[in-house]
Amino acid sequence: MKQLKAYISESYNELMHKVSWPSYKELQTSSIIVLVASLLIAVLVFIMDMGFKNIMELIYTNLF
Repeated sequence: MKQLKAYISESYNELMHKVSWPSYKELQTSSIIVLVASLLIAVLVFIMDMGFKNIMELIYTNLF
């Protein structure tokens, strides 16, 4: 039980005194970057998916 209490106490101390939390502006900027990157990756995957779909349709319609 003492170990658990010490762990919680040390964790709290580290979170409150040693961790540097981002400011609200930094958090907004990071969130926008993640959102834009996610959208770009989603569009890229969509384009690749459509390309593979068209290639597979071309192959299957010509073979069968």
